[in-house]
Amino acid sequence: MTTIAAAAGVRPVHVVVPGDIDDVAAASGGNAYDRRVCRGLSATGWSVRELAVPGAWPRPDSAARASLARTLAAVPDGAVVLLDGLVACGVPDVVVPQARRLRLVVLVHLPLGDEAGLAPGPAAELAALERETLHAASAVVGTSPWAARRLVAHHGLGADRVQVATPGVDPAPPAPGTDGASRLLCVGSVTPTKGQDLLVEALAATADLPWSCDLVGPLRRAPAHLAAVRRSIERHRFSERVRLTGPRTGAQLAAAFAAADLLVLPSRVESYGMVVAEALARGIPVLAAAVGGVPETLGHDPDGRMPGIVVPPADVAALAAALRRWFGEPALREGLRRSARKRRGTLDGWEVTTRCLAGVLERLRGTPG
Repeated sequence: MTTIAAAAGVRPVHVVVPGDIDDVAAASGGNAYDRRVCRGLSATGWSVRELAVPGAWPRPDSAARASLARTLAAVPDGAVVLLDGLVACGVPDVVVPQARRLRLVVLVHLPLGDEAGLAPGPAAELAALERETLHAASAVVGTSPWAARRLVAHHGLGADRVQVATPGVDPAPPAPGTDGASRLLCVGSVTPTKGQDLLVEALAATADLPWSCDLVGPLRRAPAHLAAVRRSIERHRFSERVRLTGPRTGAQLAAAFAAADLLVLPSRVESYGMVVAEALARGIPVLAAAVGGVPETLGHDPDGRMPGIVVPPADVAALAAALRRWFGEPALREGLRRSARKRRGTLDGWEVTTRCLAGVLERLRGTPG
């Protein structure tokens, strides 16, 4: 069957993704990326066989490991396989033996050991497992230039083996906002990596200012962190000003962006920052921690101006000071809004992401088995 498909001009690719890829309660940038590139590849002539593997990745139980092993074993010899790094990178004992007969491309959204909240020992262990997997892969794809540089430096990979396919963004109408200042929006899973605890403390230092803030994102990924954020909201008596809305997708998420005057991204770690691009697509300025790929994603408008404010990571005082500037300087707000609206027209769509990723797959498809 593989020979017939190849002769007919079909370009097959097997794509291994987390089992919760379409679970709204587990919405994430990584899952959204995977779904969009699967659709994009299918729309551009690839025969995509999606292989969703349930499990608590990157630390699965024995049943999930066995399921992944069976899934990979069933793929025909010589096939091109695109694996989400969350699934692949923590289990080299499952993945590496398959690299001898398959053309494996590992897509890394965020290096495993870089996740915030990990103790040094587990972080080093995950990094070592990831290193073994990536060195066995035929190719590695990072989701930002920063991620690619990080993988090369951290894992000793050759720069020519790590390609980049940054996330795209859909066109969107300019957000009307609320009053131009007071509605703050933070989008991301409630985890230490996304830093909602830092934002609540910064808001506490600006409690005299007229703001409200929606924390939009899944609530079940880090229960201890969620509990700490809730305690902080209660301690500062913010129950009517800070809302933990849970995940929002589709029209609900679009409505949250439409009402926002400022996107705030206080992440401790971030490979790219898809929500930054989503805000800019609507002309919404951004206040973000200068971590990972975020400054590159924020970028500059055609006049060379940055459409937002960046602050040092994990710095509550700096975040609070930036919020005070936002509220206290109308000219600053207006300038950032103008810049964000100009930046809209410079953003790449998902077709560029698909084209970059397809180029990597095509090169492997053409190599001898």
